[in-house]
Amino acid sequence: MSDAATSQPGAATAPAAPKGAGPFSHFERLIAWRYLRSRRKETVISVIASISFVGIMLGVATLIVVMAVMNGFRAELLTRILGVNGHLIVQPVDMPLNDYDAVAKRIEGVAGVQLALPMVQGQVLVSGRTGAGTGAIVRGVRADDLTRLDLVSKNIRDGSLVGFAAGEGVAIGTRMAQNLGLATGETVTLVAPEGDITPFGTTPRVKTYPIVATFEIGMSEYDSSIIYMPLEEAQLFFNAEGLVQSIELFVDDPDAVETMRPAVEEAAQRPVLLSDWRQRNSTFFSALEVERNVMFMILTMIVLVAALNIISGLVMLVKDKGHDIAILRTMGATSGAIMRIFLMTGAAIGVTGTIAGVVLGVVICWNVESIREFFSWLSGTTIFDPELYFLSQLPAKMEAGETIYVIVMALALSFLATLFPAWRASRLDPVDALRYD
Repeated sequence: MSDAATSQPGAATAPAAPKGAGPFSHFERLIAWRYLRSRRKETVISVIASISFVGIMLGVATLIVVMAVMNGFRAELLTRILGVNGHLIVQPVDMPLNDYDAVAKRIEGVAGVQLALPMVQGQVLVSGRTGAGTGAIVRGVRADDLTRLDLVSKNIRDGSLVGFAAGEGVAIGTRMAQNLGLATGETVTLVAPEGDITPFGTTPRVKTYPIVATFEIGMSEYDSSIIYMPLEEAQLFFNAEGLVQSIELFVDDPDAVETMRPAVEEAAQRPVLLSDWRQRNSTFFSALEVERNVMFMILTMIVLVAALNIISGLVMLVKDKGHDIAILRTMGATSGAIMRIFLMTGAAIGVTGTIAGVVLGVVICWNVESIREFFSWLSGTTIFDPELYFLSQLPAKMEAGETIYVIVMALALSFLATLFPAWRASRLDPVDALRYD
Protein backbone atom coordinates (compact mmCIF):
# COMPACT_ATOMS: atom_id res chain seq x y z
CA MET A 1 0.00 0.00 0.00
CA SER A 2 1.34 3.46 -0.89
CA ASP A 3 0.97 6.24 1.65
CA ALA A 4 -1.42 9.11 1.01
CA ALA A 5 1.50 11.43 1.30
CA THR A 6 5.21 10.73 1.79
CA SER A 7 8.34 12.76 2.30
CA GLN A 8 10.53 10.45 0.22
CA PRO A 9 11.99 12.14 -2.84
CA GLY A 10 10.24 11.24 -6.04
CA ALA A 11 7.39 9.51 -4.27
CA ALA A 12 3.87 10.12 -5.52
CA THR A 13 1.79 12.33 -3.29
CA ALA A 14 -1.94 12.21 -2.78
CA PRO A 15 -3.93 14.88 -4.52
CA ALA A 16 -5.03 17.78 -2.41
CA ALA A 17 -8.62 17.83 -1.34
CA PRO A 18 -10.60 19.58 -4.03
CA LYS A 19 -11.90 22.91 -2.91
CA GLY A 20 -15.54 22.61 -1.96
CA ALA A 21 -15.59 18.80 -2.13
CA GLY A 22 -18.43 17.43 -0.01
CA PRO A 23 -18.32 14.76 2.67
CA PHE A 24 -17.40 11.22 1.51
CA SER A 25 -16.11 12.61 -1.78
CA HIS A 26 -13.98 10.66 -4.24
CA PHE A 27 -10.84 12.10 -2.63
CA GLU A 28 -11.79 10.78 0.83
CA ARG A 29 -12.80 7.39 -0.54
CA LEU A 30 -9.50 7.14 -2.45
CA ILE A 31 -7.41 7.76 0.69
CA ALA A 32 -9.54 5.32 2.73
CA TRP A 33 -9.04 2.64 0.09
CA ARG A 34 -5.27 3.20 0.08
CA TYR A 35 -5.19 2.78 3.85
CA LEU A 36 -7.02 -0.55 3.53
CA ARG A 37 -4.29 -1.99 1.29
CA SER A 38 -1.30 -3.32 3.14
CA ARG A 39 2.39 -2.81 2.59
CA ARG A 40 5.16 -5.12 3.73
CA LYS A 41 6.03 -3.00 6.76
CA GLU A 42 2.35 -2.83 7.81
CA THR A 43 1.84 -6.58 8.08
CA VAL A 44 0.66 -6.39 11.70
CA ILE A 45 -2.08 -3.89 10.82
CA SER A 46 -3.14 -6.02 7.87
CA VAL A 47 -3.32 -9.15 10.05
CA ILE A 48 -5.44 -7.34 12.65
CA ALA A 49 -7.79 -6.09 9.90
CA SER A 50 -8.04 -9.63 8.50
CA ILE A 51 -8.80 -11.06 11.94
CA SER A 52 -11.47 -8.39 12.45
CA PHE A 53 -13.03 -9.25 9.09
CA VAL A 54 -13.03 -13.00 9.80
CA GLY A 55 -14.33 -12.44 13.33
CA ILE A 56 -17.29 -10.36 12.18
CA MET A 57 -18.02 -12.79 9.33
CA LEU A 58 -18.00 -15.82 11.64
CA GLY A 59 -19.92 -13.98 14.35
CA VAL A 60 -22.73 -12.93 12.01
CA ALA A 61 -22.84 -16.36 10.33
CA THR A 62 -22.92 -18.14 13.69
CA LEU A 63 -25.70 -15.90 14.97
CA ILE A 64 -27.80 -16.47 11.86
CA VAL A 65 -27.26 -20.25 11.85
CA VAL A 66 -27.84 -20.77 15.58
CA MET A 67 -30.97 -18.61 15.66
CA ALA A 68 -32.30 -20.34 12.53
CA VAL A 69 -31.71 -23.76 14.07
CA MET A 70 -33.38 -22.68 17.33
CA ASN A 71 -36.36 -21.31 15.38
CA GLY A 72 -36.54 -24.47 13.27
CA PHE A 73 -36.25 -26.67 16.34
CA ARG A 74 -39.13 -24.85 18.04
CA ALA A 75 -41.28 -24.76 14.89
CA GLU A 76 -40.77 -28.47 14.15
CA LEU A 77 -41.48 -29.48 17.73
CA LEU A 78 -44.55 -27.27 17.80
CA THR A 79 -45.80 -28.71 14.49
CA ARG A 80 -45.40 -32.29 15.68
CA ILE A 81 -46.69 -31.73 19.19
CA LEU A 82 -49.76 -29.88 17.92
CA GLY A 83 -50.16 -32.32 15.04
CA VAL A 84 -50.62 -35.25 17.41
CA ASN A 85 -52.02 -33.64 20.57
CA GLY A 86 -55.12 -31.50 20.61
CA HIS A 87 -54.86 -27.74 20.72
CA LEU A 88 -57.73 -27.61 23.23
CA ILE A 89 -58.68 -30.51 25.53
CA VAL A 90 -62.30 -30.94 26.69
CA GLN A 91 -62.76 -33.05 29.84
CA PRO A 92 -65.96 -33.81 31.81
CA VAL A 93 -66.45 -32.30 35.26
CA ASP A 94 -69.41 -33.89 37.05
CA MET A 95 -70.28 -37.04 35.09
CA PRO A 96 -68.68 -39.51 32.64
CA LEU A 97 -68.44 -38.38 29.03
CA ASN A 98 -70.86 -40.97 27.60
CA ASP A 99 -72.53 -38.66 25.06
CA TYR A 100 -69.24 -37.90 23.34
CA ASP A 101 -70.60 -38.37 19.80
CA ALA A 102 -73.19 -35.62 20.22
CA VAL A 103 -70.80 -33.34 22.09
CA ALA A 104 -68.08 -33.78 19.44
CA LYS A 105 -70.53 -32.97 16.63
CA ARG A 106 -71.71 -29.79 18.36
CA ILE A 107 -68.16 -28.62 19.05
CA GLU A 108 -67.08 -29.31 15.45
CA GLY A 109 -69.75 -26.83 14.41
CA VAL A 110 -67.89 -24.02 16.23
CA ALA A 111 -66.14 -21.66 13.81
CA GLY A 112 -62.42 -22.39 13.67
CA VAL A 113 -62.61 -26.00 14.90
CA GLN A 114 -61.20 -28.49 12.39
CA LEU A 115 -61.61 -31.72 14.31
CA ALA A 116 -63.16 -32.89 17.59
CA LEU A 117 -61.54 -36.21 18.46
CA PRO A 118 -63.03 -38.35 21.30
CA MET A 119 -60.23 -40.35 22.92
CA VAL A 120 -59.56 -43.10 25.43
CA GLN A 121 -55.97 -43.11 26.63
CA GLY A 122 -53.98 -45.36 28.94
CA GLN A 123 -50.49 -46.57 29.74
CA VAL A 124 -49.46 -50.13 28.96
CA LEU A 125 -46.45 -52.41 28.85
CA VAL A 126 -45.82 -53.57 25.28
CA SER A 127 -43.70 -56.52 24.23
CA GLY A 128 -42.80 -58.17 20.93
CA ARG A 129 -41.59 -61.53 19.74
CA THR A 130 -38.18 -61.10 21.37
CA GLY A 131 -39.76 -60.74 24.79
CA ALA A 132 -38.32 -57.26 25.29
CA GLY A 133 -40.78 -54.84 26.83
CA THR A 134 -41.20 -51.09 26.95
CA GLY A 135 -43.74 -48.59 28.20
CA ALA A 136 -46.23 -47.12 25.77
CA ILE A 137 -49.35 -44.97 25.58
CA VAL A 138 -52.42 -46.43 23.89
CA ARG A 139 -54.74 -43.91 22.27
CA GLY A 140 -58.14 -45.18 21.32
CA VAL A 141 -59.61 -43.12 18.47
CA ARG A 142 -62.22 -43.56 15.76
CA ALA A 143 -60.87 -44.66 12.40
CA ASP A 144 -62.35 -41.63 10.60
CA ASP A 145 -60.71 -39.29 13.10
CA LEU A 146 -57.31 -40.95 12.69
CA THR A 147 -57.61 -40.55 8.91
CA ARG A 148 -58.18 -36.82 9.41
CA LEU A 149 -55.11 -36.60 11.65
CA ASP A 150 -52.76 -35.71 8.79
CA LEU A 151 -49.48 -36.00 10.70
CA VAL A 152 -50.24 -39.70 11.26
CA SER A 153 -52.33 -40.74 8.27
CA LYS A 154 -49.99 -39.09 5.73
CA ASN A 155 -46.87 -40.61 7.28
CA ILE A 156 -47.73 -44.32 7.16
CA ARG A 157 -44.48 -46.13 6.39
CA ASP A 158 -45.81 -49.69 6.14
CA GLY A 159 -49.27 -51.22 5.92
CA SER A 160 -52.42 -49.09 5.77
CA LEU A 161 -55.28 -47.84 7.89
CA VAL A 162 -57.80 -50.06 6.11
CA GLY A 163 -57.33 -52.81 8.66
CA PHE A 164 -57.47 -50.23 11.46
CA ALA A 165 -60.84 -49.00 10.21
CA ALA A 166 -62.11 -52.60 10.22
CA GLY A 167 -60.98 -53.01 13.83
CA GLU A 168 -58.47 -55.71 12.91
CA GLY A 169 -55.41 -54.34 14.70
CA VAL A 170 -53.34 -51.39 15.92
CA ALA A 171 -50.94 -48.83 14.42
CA ILE A 172 -47.55 -48.26 16.08
CA GLY A 173 -44.58 -45.96 15.52
CA THR A 174 -41.59 -47.04 13.46
CA ARG A 175 -39.13 -46.65 16.34
CA MET A 176 -41.25 -48.85 18.57
CA ALA A 177 -41.39 -51.47 15.82
CA GLN A 178 -37.59 -51.32 15.45
CA ASN A 179 -36.98 -51.52 19.19
CA LEU A 180 -39.25 -54.54 19.55
CA GLY A 181 -38.16 -56.22 16.32
CA LEU A 182 -41.67 -56.13 14.88
CA ALA A 183 -43.09 -55.56 11.40
CA THR A 184 -46.53 -55.08 9.87
CA GLY A 185 -48.56 -58.28 10.04
CA GLU A 186 -46.93 -59.50 13.25
CA THR A 187 -48.51 -59.28 16.68
CA VAL A 188 -47.77 -57.10 19.70
CA THR A 189 -48.72 -57.93 23.29
CA LEU A 190 -50.18 -55.23 25.52
CA VAL A 191 -50.39 -55.45 29.29
CA ALA A 192 -52.63 -53.03 31.20
CA PRO A 193 -52.23 -52.78 34.99
CA GLU A 194 -55.99 -52.54 35.60
CA GLY A 195 -57.74 -55.46 34.01
CA ASP A 196 -60.29 -58.06 35.09
CA ILE A 197 -61.74 -58.04 38.60
CA THR A 198 -61.56 -61.46 40.25
CA PRO A 199 -62.23 -62.76 43.78
CA PHE A 200 -58.49 -62.42 44.31
CA GLY A 201 -58.41 -58.79 43.24
CA THR A 202 -57.73 -56.95 39.99
CA THR A 203 -55.45 -58.78 37.62
CA PRO A 204 -53.50 -57.20 34.75
CA ARG A 205 -55.13 -57.47 31.36
CA VAL A 206 -53.00 -59.08 28.67
CA LYS A 207 -54.05 -59.05 25.06
CA THR A 208 -52.36 -59.54 21.68
CA TYR A 209 -53.11 -57.39 18.64
CA PRO A 210 -51.91 -57.61 15.03
CA ILE A 211 -49.99 -54.63 13.65
CA VAL A 212 -51.81 -53.24 10.62
CA ALA A 213 -49.67 -50.12 10.06
CA THR A 214 -46.53 -48.33 11.20
CA PHE A 215 -46.23 -44.53 11.14
CA GLU A 216 -43.33 -42.10 11.44
CA ILE A 217 -44.20 -38.67 12.80
CA GLY A 218 -40.56 -37.57 12.88
CA MET A 219 -40.45 -37.01 16.64
CA SER A 220 -38.69 -39.91 18.33
CA GLU A 221 -40.64 -39.62 21.58
CA TYR A 222 -43.92 -40.20 19.75
CA ASP A 223 -42.62 -42.74 17.23
CA SER A 224 -41.37 -44.93 20.08
CA SER A 225 -44.21 -44.64 22.58
CA ILE A 226 -47.63 -44.18 20.92
CA ILE A 227 -50.01 -46.95 19.83
CA TYR A 228 -53.27 -46.08 18.07
CA MET A 229 -56.14 -48.49 18.70
CA PRO A 230 -59.74 -48.44 17.41
CA LEU A 231 -61.91 -46.58 19.91
CA GLU A 232 -64.34 -49.43 20.69
CA GLU A 233 -61.50 -51.88 21.26
CA ALA A 234 -59.70 -49.40 23.54
CA GLN A 235 -62.90 -48.92 25.55
CA LEU A 236 -63.08 -52.67 26.13
CA PHE A 237 -59.36 -52.96 26.90
CA PHE A 238 -59.45 -50.20 29.54
CA ASN A 239 -62.86 -51.13 31.02
CA ALA A 240 -64.47 -47.92 29.72
CA GLU A 241 -67.35 -49.25 27.62
CA GLY A 242 -69.34 -46.39 26.11
CA LEU A 243 -67.09 -43.73 27.65
CA VAL A 244 -64.20 -41.50 26.64
CA GLN A 245 -61.82 -39.59 28.87
CA SER A 246 -61.60 -36.43 26.79
CA ILE A 247 -62.31 -34.78 23.45
CA GLU A 248 -59.27 -33.22 21.78
CA LEU A 249 -59.91 -30.25 19.51
CA PHE A 250 -57.73 -29.24 16.56
CA VAL A 251 -58.30 -25.65 15.47
CA ASP A 252 -57.31 -23.44 12.54
CA ASP A 253 -55.19 -21.06 14.63
CA PRO A 254 -53.56 -22.65 17.71
CA ASP A 255 -52.51 -19.20 18.96
CA ALA A 256 -56.17 -18.15 19.19
CA VAL A 257 -57.45 -21.00 21.38
CA GLU A 258 -58.04 -18.63 24.29
CA THR A 259 -60.67 -16.69 22.35
CA MET A 260 -62.49 -19.92 21.45
CA ARG A 261 -63.12 -21.10 25.01
CA PRO A 262 -66.55 -19.43 25.47
CA ALA A 263 -67.89 -20.82 22.18
CA VAL A 264 -66.63 -24.35 22.95
CA GLU A 265 -68.12 -24.29 26.46
CA GLU A 266 -71.45 -23.17 25.03
CA ALA A 267 -71.40 -25.87 22.34
CA ALA A 268 -70.61 -28.61 24.89
CA GLN A 269 -73.90 -27.91 26.70
CA ARG A 270 -72.53 -29.44 29.88
CA PRO A 271 -69.93 -28.54 32.52
CA VAL A 272 -66.47 -29.16 31.06
CA LEU A 273 -62.87 -28.42 31.96
CA LEU A 274 -60.80 -26.86 29.15
CA SER A 275 -57.00 -26.89 28.94
CA ASP A 276 -55.00 -25.71 25.93
CA TRP A 277 -51.62 -26.69 24.50
CA ARG A 278 -49.86 -23.71 26.08
CA GLN A 279 -50.84 -24.83 29.58
CA ARG A 280 -49.83 -28.44 28.93
CA ASN A 281 -46.43 -27.54 27.41
CA SER A 282 -45.66 -24.22 29.10
CA THR A 283 -42.49 -25.42 30.87
CA PHE A 284 -41.04 -26.96 27.72
CA PHE A 285 -41.56 -23.98 25.42
CA SER A 286 -40.54 -21.48 28.12
CA ALA A 287 -37.24 -23.34 28.47
CA LEU A 288 -36.73 -23.18 24.70
CA GLU A 289 -37.37 -19.43 24.67
CA VAL A 290 -34.94 -18.79 27.53
CA GLU A 291 -32.27 -20.91 25.82
CA ARG A 292 -32.80 -19.03 22.56
CA ASN A 293 -32.38 -15.60 24.20
CA VAL A 294 -29.30 -16.66 26.17
CA MET A 295 -27.65 -18.11 23.05
CA PHE A 296 -28.24 -14.85 21.20
CA MET A 297 -26.61 -12.84 24.00
CA ILE A 298 -23.59 -15.16 24.19
CA LEU A 299 -23.00 -15.28 20.44
CA THR A 300 -23.28 -11.50 20.17
CA MET A 301 -20.02 -11.41 22.13
CA ILE A 302 -18.23 -12.86 19.07
CA VAL A 303 -19.24 -9.85 16.99
CA LEU A 304 -18.31 -7.52 19.86
CA VAL A 305 -14.81 -9.02 20.13
CA ALA A 306 -14.34 -8.61 16.37
CA ALA A 307 -15.44 -4.98 16.65
CA LEU A 308 -12.83 -4.41 19.36
CA ASN A 309 -10.22 -5.75 16.94
CA ILE A 310 -11.29 -3.00 14.53
CA ILE A 311 -10.54 -0.44 17.23
CA SER A 312 -7.06 -1.82 17.90
CA GLY A 313 -6.28 -2.03 14.18
CA LEU A 314 -7.39 1.53 13.50
CA VAL A 315 -5.52 2.91 16.51
CA MET A 316 -2.33 1.34 15.18
CA LEU A 317 -3.11 2.65 11.70
CA VAL A 318 -3.63 6.21 13.01
CA LYS A 319 -0.33 6.06 14.86
CA ASP A 320 1.45 4.75 11.77
CA LYS A 321 -0.14 7.36 9.49
CA GLY A 322 0.47 10.38 11.71
CA HIS A 323 2.99 11.84 9.20
CA ASP A 324 0.51 11.34 6.33
CA ILE A 325 -2.33 12.94 8.31
CA ALA A 326 -0.19 16.01 9.00
CA ILE A 327 0.66 16.44 5.31
CA LEU A 328 -3.00 15.98 4.31
CA ARG A 329 -3.98 18.68 6.79
CA THR A 330 -1.39 21.09 5.40
CA MET A 331 -2.68 20.34 1.89
CA GLY A 332 -6.15 21.51 2.86
CA ALA A 333 -7.91 18.43 4.28
CA THR A 334 -10.17 19.38 7.19
CA SER A 335 -10.37 17.49 10.47
CA GLY A 336 -13.82 16.30 9.38
CA ALA A 337 -12.33 14.85 6.19
CA ILE A 338 -9.66 13.00 8.20
CA MET A 339 -12.33 11.61 10.51
CA ARG A 340 -14.46 10.42 7.59
CA ILE A 341 -11.45 8.75 5.94
CA PHE A 342 -10.77 6.58 8.98
CA LEU A 343 -14.49 6.00 9.51
CA MET A 344 -14.72 4.56 6.00
CA THR A 345 -11.57 2.52 6.52
CA GLY A 346 -12.92 0.81 9.64
CA ALA A 347 -16.51 0.61 8.44
CA ALA A 348 -15.39 -1.14 5.25
CA ILE A 349 -14.10 -4.02 7.37
CA GLY A 350 -17.39 -4.25 9.28
CA VAL A 351 -19.63 -3.95 6.21
CA THR A 352 -17.75 -6.51 4.12
CA GLY A 353 -17.48 -8.86 7.12
CA THR A 354 -21.23 -8.57 7.76
CA ILE A 355 -22.11 -9.21 4.10
CA ALA A 356 -19.78 -12.22 3.97
CA GLY A 357 -21.26 -13.49 7.25
CA VAL A 358 -24.82 -13.23 5.95
CA VAL A 359 -23.92 -15.12 2.77
CA LEU A 360 -22.09 -17.82 4.76
CA GLY A 361 -24.94 -18.12 7.28
CA VAL A 362 -27.60 -18.44 4.57
CA VAL A 363 -25.61 -21.10 2.71
CA ILE A 364 -25.16 -23.12 5.92
CA CYS A 365 -28.86 -22.82 6.80
CA TRP A 366 -29.86 -24.08 3.36
CA ASN A 367 -27.57 -27.10 3.69
CA VAL A 368 -27.58 -27.69 7.45
CA GLU A 369 -28.84 -31.28 7.24
CA SER A 370 -26.25 -32.23 4.61
CA ILE A 371 -23.53 -30.63 6.75
CA ARG A 372 -24.74 -32.58 9.78
CA GLU A 373 -24.65 -35.85 7.84
CA PHE A 374 -21.14 -35.07 6.56
CA PHE A 375 -19.72 -34.41 10.02
CA SER A 376 -21.53 -37.46 11.38
CA TRP A 377 -19.85 -39.55 8.69
CA LEU A 378 -16.49 -37.85 9.27
CA SER A 379 -16.54 -38.36 13.04
CA GLY A 380 -18.22 -41.75 13.01
CA THR A 381 -20.75 -40.58 15.60
CA THR A 382 -24.36 -39.47 15.47
CA ILE A 383 -24.55 -35.69 15.65
CA PHE A 384 -27.96 -34.43 16.77
CA ASP A 385 -29.14 -37.83 18.02
CA PRO A 386 -32.94 -38.11 17.59
CA GLU A 387 -33.18 -39.97 20.90
CA LEU A 388 -31.86 -36.88 22.69
CA TYR A 389 -33.26 -34.05 20.56
CA PHE A 390 -36.63 -35.62 19.69
CA LEU A 391 -36.42 -34.76 15.95
CA SER A 392 -35.03 -37.05 13.26
CA GLN A 393 -33.51 -34.17 11.23
CA LEU A 394 -31.72 -30.94 12.10
CA PRO A 395 -34.15 -28.12 11.21
CA ALA A 396 -33.31 -24.53 10.27
CA LYS A 397 -35.83 -21.76 9.81
CA MET A 398 -34.59 -18.27 9.01
CA GLU A 399 -36.82 -15.34 9.92
CA ALA A 400 -36.41 -12.14 7.92
CA GLY A 401 -36.91 -9.81 10.88
CA GLU A 402 -34.40 -11.65 13.02
CA THR A 403 -31.79 -11.75 10.24
CA ILE A 404 -32.20 -8.01 9.64
CA TYR A 405 -31.76 -7.42 13.36
CA VAL A 406 -28.48 -9.37 13.34
CA ILE A 407 -27.24 -7.38 10.32
CA VAL A 408 -28.16 -4.03 11.89
CA MET A 409 -26.53 -5.03 15.18
CA ALA A 410 -23.28 -6.08 13.46
CA LEU A 411 -23.14 -2.90 11.37
CA ALA A 412 -23.88 -0.71 14.40
CA LEU A 413 -21.08 -2.32 16.43
CA SER A 414 -18.70 -1.95 13.50
CA PHE A 415 -19.47 1.74 13.04
CA LEU A 416 -19.26 2.44 16.76
CA ALA A 417 -15.86 0.75 16.88
CA THR A 418 -14.48 3.20 14.31
CA LEU A 419 -15.57 6.37 16.09
CA PHE A 420 -12.80 6.69 18.67
CA PRO A 421 -9.83 5.98 16.35
CA ALA A 422 -11.30 8.27 13.68
CA TRP A 423 -11.84 11.03 16.27
CA ARG A 424 -8.22 10.66 17.44
CA ALA A 425 -7.02 10.97 13.85
CA SER A 426 -9.07 14.12 13.30
CA ARG A 427 -7.67 15.71 16.49
CA LEU A 428 -4.06 15.04 15.58
CA ASP A 429 -2.00 18.27 15.54
CA PRO A 430 -0.11 18.52 12.20
CA VAL A 431 2.79 20.40 13.80
CA ASP A 432 3.32 17.83 16.55
CA ALA A 433 2.98 14.97 14.06
CA LEU A 434 5.71 16.37 11.80
CA ARG A 435 7.95 17.33 14.70
CA TYR A 436 7.98 13.91 16.34
CA ASP A 437 7.56 11.67 13.31
